[in-house]
Amino acid sequence: MSTTVAAKKESRVKLIVELSKIRISQLVAMSTVVGYIMATGSFGLDMILPVLGTFLLSCGSAALNQYQERHLDAQMERTRMRPIPSGRMSSAEALTASLGLLVAGSAVLLFGPYGLITLSLGLFNVMWYNGIYTPLKRYTPRAVIPGSLTGAIPPAIGWAAGGGSLLDPVLLALAMFFFIWQIPHFWLLLFTYGKDYERAGFPALTSFLTDRQLARSTYYWTILTVVSCLLIPVFGSSSSILLYMSLIAAAGWLLWNSRHLLTGALNDFSFRGAFMGINIYMLLVMLAFSLNSLLGSGI
Repeated sequence: MSTTVAAKKESRVKLIVELSKIRISQLVAMSTVVGYIMATGSFGLDMILPVLGTFLLSCGSAALNQYQERHLDAQMERTRMRPIPSGRMSSAEALTASLGLLVAGSAVLLFGPYGLITLSLGLFNVMWYNGIYTPLKRYTPRAVIPGSLTGAIPPAIGWAAGGGSLLDPVLLALAMFFFIWQIPHFWLLLFTYGKDYERAGFPALTSFLTDRQLARSTYYWTILTVVSCLLIPVFGSSSSILLYMSLIAAAGWLLWNSRHLLTGALNDFSFRGAFMGINIYMLLVMLAFSLNSLLGSGI
């Protein structure tokens, strides 16, 4: 293989990775891991196919989203250098890549444990994200609320792959937490990119609310995120004192880190700090529940 051909291949792989929103897809896969560990209390090989399948479906869904919104992406400063609007990848190539990832993810899920259930959940999530949420964003600034359902499904895939019932109260509480977390997470992005969304024609909340109003609403949803997290053990996931202490400490840190949204002077630094904080909080919560399930809940 010549150096030129190798370089082109490497470039194409990099474009597909960029198209797949790999960081978000990794977080989706991690939430699937959490669901599996909480259902089984173990870190088994059976987890590999459900997690990999969910990851590939997330990559394919993200790539399909970029195909769907390619004309809008070209109008926003934040997204104009994505593979399609920048001209580095054609629309047809992007669509082919997205469909390939979706087919691959579906196949991997199907051959994993409880394949029909996990595949059904995975395909439902793709349908909801690309068929409901993506077009709904063009019509309402509150599309993120129904759209946040997509955050609740990946942990359910992991839970189902571990043999857990989809009606288990612990899973429903866990899914509710992931659902609620999505809302302040997205609204914090609006403080930085709201005007960008408006230029592209999206009905962003920044068009209807002042920064102060949006900041307060975001803080209230942050409180709801914390409350929903603290309620998960109540539904029977654990009676561990260490888990409670860890969750309370993480909650206190998040609310303190985000306090400027409610009381302080608003600026780019406070918004970015709050956005980083809510992401770190999610990672801490996933780590706490995973370790608690792996080590046992009698501590």
